[in-house]
Amino acid sequence: MSEPFMGLSVLDLRGHDPNPAERWRQLCGRSFGLDGEADQAARGIVEQVRTRGDAAIIELTQRFEQRSLEASDFELPRSRCDQALAALDPTLRAALEQAAARVRSFHELQNRALISTGTETPGETLRSRVGPLARVAVYAPGGTAAYPSSVLHAAIPAKVVGVDEVVLLTPRPSEVVLAAAALAGVDRVFQIGGAQAIAAVAFGTATVPRVDKIVGPGNAYVTAAKRLVFGRVDIDSIAGPSEILVVADHSASANLVAADLISQAEHDVLASPVLLTTDPALIQAVNAALARQLEALPRRQIASAALRDQGAAVLVETREALISQANAYAPEHLELLVEDPASMAAKIRRAGAIFVGPWTPEAAGDYTAGPSHVLPTAGGARFSSPLGCWDFVRYTSVLELGPEQLRAQAQAITTLARAEGLEGHARAVEQRLESKS
Repeated sequence: MSEPFMGLSVLDLRGHDPNPAERWRQLCGRSFGLDGEADQAARGIVEQVRTRGDAAIIELTQRFEQRSLEASDFELPRSRCDQALAALDPTLRAALEQAAARVRSFHELQNRALISTGTETPGETLRSRVGPLARVAVYAPGGTAAYPSSVLHAAIPAKVVGVDEVVLLTPRPSEVVLAAAALAGVDRVFQIGGAQAIAAVAFGTATVPRVDKIVGPGNAYVTAAKRLVFGRVDIDSIAGPSEILVVADHSASANLVAADLISQAEHDVLASPVLLTTDPALIQAVNAALARQLEALPRRQIASAALRDQGAAVLVETREALISQANAYAPEHLELLVEDPASMAAKIRRAGAIFVGPWTPEAAGDYTAGPSHVLPTAGGARFSSPLGCWDFVRYTSVLELGPEQLRAQAQAITTLARAEGLEGHARAVEQRLESKS
């Protein structure tokens, strides 16, 4: 029998006690440190795949997953995705179709903002040209950890911008993940996973194509492998456990606050569910609501552990403090259950996604709202953005000068080049002017 839920730990920042303030600074300064064992193991796996290709994938899949595969088995026929979609429970299919349609519609609008810009004057053209990546891999955990929504939220933006080929990596693929791949427009599916799959698409093998970018969630070994191959390919992020910061005042429903904290706590014992409030009575009510709601939760043990070990209720004095502390925390998911939430949302500068008002649960963002649910974690919202169309394009600078335009810049170019000790740069300009070509 599991232990009863004893309530969120309270950090009272209203006074001058340094202990809760220091604990809060630690939470705001959190970072996702890679597991040393996973990092070391992934390093060996990546090197094996880099040097031995398909043979290493076969051996590693047998060792870690107890699955016997030949290289010819890696890729599934694309028709398997269509078959899975056709056989899917109608209610589940309708839900996936609604989610896919809304994700696609939102990113089609987003894509319109990705434009080529520049200036053209007589004798001079300066442009920034935008174009899609050629091939992208989407990683989707397989088996019992099947998240078809992640396939939609990662693959659809790539297809919207015109990526030529989207490759899905999923070990032991579930039927619902394959169905989601069909709806997302995935081009190829490989039933390989783990760090070996990441290495395979980073370097390419005789069977698995090399890609330009890898996106999607995975376990510690997948995450470590993504970090190791970054630079050889691009990646979306080094993602940590899920997190939510619920900002609430006296107007908030304790039941809704509790439900939304649980919605993230049930992901992982390392998930971070945090309440930030100006109302001490709300903390008591939320703790009572958490205890009640956890009783009937199938993933009670996971959620309870996350709430106990990673969760907190942070108490501040004013609405302004709610805003400043929310910005300091820079959460993956930020819910605003306060009076006039829209005006508060306008003052939030650091959050992966902001959920405004009581009718916008974080769960809507996970599935059907439209923006991608692939978001920065561990304070990464200070400097990075949600996955979007911009992740699947690259910009190229295009420059064209005529003789008079180069002549007008020559003195500055040669002076700067020689100031930096780069005589060859200066001479490359002077050669052109001397030849009068």
